[in-house]
Amino acid sequence: MTKKYLNDLTYQIVGAAIEVHKALGPGLLESVYHKCLKQELLLRKLRFVSELLVPVNYKGLELDAELRCDFLVEDAIVVEIKAVDAIAPVFEAQLLTYMKLLNKPKGILINFNCANLFKEGQKTYVNELFRELPEE
Repeated sequence: MTKKYLNDLTYQIVGAAIEVHKALGPGLLESVYHKCLKQELLLRKLRFVSELLVPVNYKGLELDAELRCDFLVEDAIVVEIKAVDAIAPVFEAQLLTYMKLLNKPKGILINFNCANLFKEGQKTYVNELFRELPEE
């Protein structure tokens, strides 16, 4: 895995989300965008798991915390989607925590409830795992 691979994959995922947003626009429930993004990722032949159960290990004890991330794409990028007025800091914290718990280097937070998804509806996050990867 390289930074270039993850950046190219990010481009594909954001492109899929933009396609969904272009077709539907803002104002729908998150569950609708989730179903449509699943379809778009399938059309683009990207491997993903939807509603992945996020394991929580506390002091050696595996807890059933019922945490689920929206998508894990190509076993590399955590994707959380929202349909809200504004991205709250808690949503960013949630994504960063999922990245940590799943041991993944990159995450994308997508908010479909915006006028322009490319400019204001998506944000990418990386952690120390990403920084340690080779460029190419």
